[in-house]
Amino acid sequence: MAQEEVGKVSHFFTKIGVAAVITTKKVSVGDSLHFKGATTDFTSTLESMQIKHESVESAGAGSDVGINVAERVRAGDIVYRN
Repeated sequence: MAQEEVGKVSHFFTKIGVAAVITTKKVSVGDSLHFKGATTDFTSTLESMQIKHESVESAGAGSDVGINVAERVRAGDIVYRN
């Protein structure tokens, strides 16, 4: 199955394990996301996300969303939908 690029990590909040992602396509809770970078390579299911500290079920292109992640990500990592 081909992966579709849906965003890029702009920041990682280490203490709370949250990635700030600028979306390039619509993403929704339940999507399987693959985080890929120079030292990052893991897949996880999008269980929750927030825009400006408000929980949302989906976010359109150009949104700045906060996503809980299980592993460390880095600014510049690309986010794909599986």
